[in-house]
Amino acid sequence: MMSLITPAAMALQRHALAAHETLGGGPDNHVAWQLRDVVRESWMRSLEYKEIAASNAHTVLSDDALHELRSASPLRLVLPVFDRLLLDTTRDAGLLLAIGDPTGRLLWVKGESQVLRAAEAMAFVPGSDWSERAVGTSAPGTALVTGRGVQVSGAEHFDSIAHHWSCSAVPIRSPDSGELLGVVDLTGGEAAVGGYSLALLKAAVAAAESELRWHEDHLEVPRKTFVGVSGDKRVPTPSSTPILAVTTGVGAELRRGEATLELGTRHAELLVLLSWHPRGLTGEELVELLHINPDAADLGTLRAEFVRLRKAMADFDPRIVPLSRPYRLPQPLLCDAREVLRAIESGQLDVALDHYAGPVLVRSMAPGIESIREQVFAALRQAMLQDGNDAQLLRFMELPEVQGDEEVLTTTLQVLPAKSPHRALIVAALEGL
Repeated sequence: MMSLITPAAMALQRHALAAHETLGGGPDNHVAWQLRDVVRESWMRSLEYKEIAASNAHTVLSDDALHELRSASPLRLVLPVFDRLLLDTTRDAGLLLAIGDPTGRLLWVKGESQVLRAAEAMAFVPGSDWSERAVGTSAPGTALVTGRGVQVSGAEHFDSIAHHWSCSAVPIRSPDSGELLGVVDLTGGEAAVGGYSLALLKAAVAAAESELRWHEDHLEVPRKTFVGVSGDKRVPTPSSTPILAVTTGVGAELRRGEATLELGTRHAELLVLLSWHPRGLTGEELVELLHINPDAADLGTLRAEFVRLRKAMADFDPRIVPLSRPYRLPQPLLCDAREVLRAIESGQLDVALDHYAGPVLVRSMAPGIESIREQVFAALRQAMLQDGNDAQLLRFMELPEVQGDEEVLTTTLQVLPAKSPHRALIVAALEGL
């Protein structure tokens, strides 16, 4: 008989089911939840992510994208360790062995074929996203957030699709830098949260980390960028969050700390459009946004371009490798054009000017990009005319696309101090028009 202290205990399951009945009933309902602390805290985070998860539930990577993530993960080097220490035991117990990356994306899922097929019903498959942001509370996602071993059983899962399953998971780190590399998970029936499960996982992770140290000491291990998770926020470790710079007035590039990646026009267009449409776009929708004559465009060409884009992104930062079905980004990507609009919305016109160095992808003729270009500039121009002070308007007038704008010149002249030395230059410019 299973010990009462396990997450699968009947009393804990009754409490979890009762807590589910209060979800969505009001902001203070959590006070009545009789949940374990780790589960309660995860549910609170999951409530914040609920709308995101609903629009992006159980998405699965394409085979090409999954292959690229597997190739980029250092955990591929220690797969034999996990197979040797865990796979036979888990198969005998009817469990699945899953290994995920630092974002909660499952890279490998192994076990008996019958159990694998059953797990497909809840999209527990290679390439699926089991982070808290995607599915709420589960052992893999919550272990990544807390940075320690976690067990979740039955109704303790936030998403009811997993209520017939239990899981234990332990994060794995680089023995050299302490960087979070991913998570190792056992999923199945109540045996997955048995008293031995966490101990078995921790022993296997310790052996794998020891193996990784050997690889780091004796072999050239690729130094990729991986994501650490702290609290309910994803924190890049050790490098900074990537930024898509497209208002440079010339080309486009991705920036991450001191690293930069120059982007061709098509790749830049794709990333801008995906950042502008976080819920994703179908191939047909992308063709409409990319081509002046979409009827003459070829979806096969678009797919090939995405394969090249995914490879470039995987080499630069695996966190932002685009997904498919629909085409989308796995997480929000900071874009200077979007930051211009956010700054305007918050009334920070100096910040907006800091982000805006020129028209969005000025060389692009894609209809979707032209629309974004016009939207960003029109919003900045209107904000300057309505709320800009003299210093901000003078900065705005330095932009080439504002030269000869009579309304901007007139407005600037009106707000300049009477003795400003800039007045004569503006009067001359107006007379020249």
